[in-house]
Amino acid sequence: MNKVILAVLVAGFGAQLVKLIIYFFHHKSLNWHDIVVTGGMPSSHSAFVVALSTIIYLEEGTSTAFAISLVLALIIIRDAFGVRRTVGEESVALTHIIKKLKLKDKTHIAMGHTPLQVTVGSIIGFVCAILIHLI
Repeated sequence: MNKVILAVLVAGFGAQLVKLIIYFFHHKSLNWHDIVVTGGMPSSHSAFVVALSTIIYLEEGTSTAFAISLVLALIIIRDAFGVRRTVGEESVALTHIIKKLKLKDKTHIAMGHTPLQVTVGSIIGFVCAILIHLI
């Protein structure tokens, strides 16, 4: 299998598996929704894109593909703990107001990630890419 694809899959799904294990120990149960949940520790988005950039660099050096993947990674990481986090916090405030006004609400709140969650996801992606490269 292509090392780039393998590194991305191992990092992303590995981070999601770690997230499931953490959820299980925290909530003492799991459901099907937890498999694709967004937000939380660690950031699988960050793991995916850091693994992508790292493995492309290790396999190709400073190629055009590496430059594109690096820009993509920076945008996704910034979005994960910046824009998405802010939108999540605003959603919590709006939900509080909706409850006070006793309005019906069936929205889902996705909080985005904290900088620590993004950092841990990034480390997972980096390590997975290095390990796949060494295989």
